[in-house]
Amino acid sequence: MTSQFKATLLRPAKQDSDNSWAFVVLPKSVSEKLPRRGRTTVEGTLNTYAFQATLEPDGQLSHWLRVSKELLESAGVNSGDDVTFEITPVEQEPEPEVPADLQDALAASPEAQTVWSDTTTIARLDWIHWITSAKQSKTRAKRILDACDMLASGKRRVCCFDPSGYYSKAFSPPKTAG
Repeated sequence: MTSQFKATLLRPAKQDSDNSWAFVVLPKSVSEKLPRRGRTTVEGTLNTYAFQATLEPDGQLSHWLRVSKELLESAGVNSGDDVTFEITPVEQEPEPEVPADLQDALAASPEAQTVWSDTTTIARLDWIHWITSAKQSKTRAKRILDACDMLASGKRRVCCFDPSGYYSKAFSPPKTAG
């Protein structure tokens, strides 16, 4: 189902080293039409320029989209501009990129690797999201160990993780620059 909406591109208060991306929070009415409250990949257009991106949960049962420097330049827009988006969930979620530290841990545990390989793309996406949502490196390392233990014991889905962030308030869009 395709959704269209207008939004202002927001500049985050804190940016990473490239210092040139923007973001937009989706209207709840658009987010409600998506297949899941967690990370969801969409294809669409930004002022008619085609893109594919993964929406992040905002912890309020909606989503936000990071608009990369490349997309901003290609679409000819900047932070502060009013733009039109048209988005459609992808037919099949693309295989997520597995972080190197998780790849190493899975490689060291053949039982965990076997179950990992046998899970769905969405399940792998949730495992990765749970691990990468850790705020501290110590927590991330523990989650990787726990994930390998759970997978090795046959668990195919991460337990105790709300991928929307609604119940744990683990996720939110960036703060907007003043």
